[in-house]
Amino acid sequence: MTFREEALDLSEQFRRYCSRTTALSTNWIPNMCIACGPLMNAIRETMAAPSRRSFLKGSGAALTAGFASRFSCTEVLAQTETGDTVYAGGPILTMTDAAPIAEAVLVRAGRIVAVGKRSEVEKQAKAPFTTVDLAGKALLPGFFDPHGHVVMIGLQSLSANMLPAPDGEGNDIAALQRLLREWVAKNATAIARYKIIVGFGYDDSQLAEARHPTRDDLDAISTDLPVMLIHQSSHLGALNSKALEIAGVTAATKDPTGGSFRRKDGGTEPNGVCEETAFFQVVGKLFARFDEDAYLAMIKAGANFCASFGYTTVQEARAMGPTTAMVAKSAEMNMLPVDVLVFPDILDSADAIKPSNIYRNRFRIGGAKLTIDGSPQGKTAYLSKPYFVPPAGRKADYAGYAAITKKQLDDAFDLAYSRDWQIITHANGDAAVDWLIEAAAKAARKHGGKNRRPVLIHGQTTRLDQLPRLKKANIIPSFFPMHTFYWGDWHRDSVLG
Repeated sequence: MTFREEALDLSEQFRRYCSRTTALSTNWIPNMCIACGPLMNAIRETMAAPSRRSFLKGSGAALTAGFASRFSCTEVLAQTETGDTVYAGGPILTMTDAAPIAEAVLVRAGRIVAVGKRSEVEKQAKAPFTTVDLAGKALLPGFFDPHGHVVMIGLQSLSANMLPAPDGEGNDIAALQRLLREWVAKNATAIARYKIIVGFGYDDSQLAEARHPTRDDLDAISTDLPVMLIHQSSHLGALNSKALEIAGVTAATKDPTGGSFRRKDGGTEPNGVCEETAFFQVVGKLFARFDEDAYLAMIKAGANFCASFGYTTVQEARAMGPTTAMVAKSAEMNMLPVDVLVFPDILDSADAIKPSNIYRNRFRIGGAKLTIDGSPQGKTAYLSKPYFVPPAGRKADYAGYAAITKKQLDDAFDLAYSRDWQIITHANGDAAVDWLIEAAAKAARKHGGKNRRPVLIHGQTTRLDQLPRLKKANIIPSFFPMHTFYWGDWHRDSVLG
């Protein structure tokens, strides 16, 4: 069996794995982690909603049982604020085995009061009550996001849209330049305030040139203002010369551990493309200029957009720097239309990890987040075998790399297990998954084997032999099969072979 076959042909093993009593979190609707990195953005003067693709990439799409106070993203089904409301006239899916379909639902003061036959439900309604006719449409429980980044959904909605077709027009370098110029023309106020130009979602695998944009390409947009393009995966980015200058990145700058500044051919001069920790370091310097208003605008935009799709619980699954405090503040300001579950980064914000089972103004902290490696389509995921086609400047034996050290990984799990925290861990490459399993087993031996419900996030190249080991370690996989929808050909032809 080839590496690609072993990595992708998981259906039967996964079906058997799903028979275990512990529920699995699966991202079966196309989505992706758009921000396992510390990204911020300026307020955009005109907020354009992200595409369906960009939204689904920032947020998982599994359903969870339990109705929420709002049933629908459409105005016709919006819940009334006063009095009882009965919803009827269409199939109502309860997600319970005992009574999977009901005729009616009674809502009072934002709470489900009764579910069942219409005649019985209406008897419990206090007159006068409002009836909402579903007109044959299905009513479902609120969607629960098993992994996503609500702040980054807001970021993407406020940036220049660099997505390729069918979700955007970023199909070649010239198109990226045109889209940036159009965004600049529409956002003069934000640019004047924050003095930066940001685009989100370019995808080198879909560009006609089949490469990343470089500093030279972005210098054509501006040489006076920093220009930053964030890759589709959020694990890489491209900067113009001014951005590199502000970040202090020169030919003498060494690559940080767990990251890389790509160089111009035949030399050491940075070409503008940054990977992993190198990119995140630059982001931190460039986005330090953004204020509280910028954070709150992103949080509001992301949460509102999730709510419009019927999500009632979403995640900010890697909160770094002030992000946890800003989401908490937005909750205190009653800005959140949905519950937001936050996982602070254990290496960056361990002091913020104060898990609770209770939401306060729709905000709670669920546990810790850790990131081991990067993105397979960006070719920074840590594999056990070389990439089929190595990225520019890499040798034939290049297999990606870890973004952290094994000691950092072991220390993080030791801390999480010693305090009985749930820890969710980003690991895309199969070598990174090996590291995860080993760290979890080591921590369990030291602190006891109670089930703290650790989660493997993404696990896109998980091997078949790793599935029973994940089960033994009580690690819940939240797989990322949507990559085969958008990047199946790219994985076959360039990533895995």
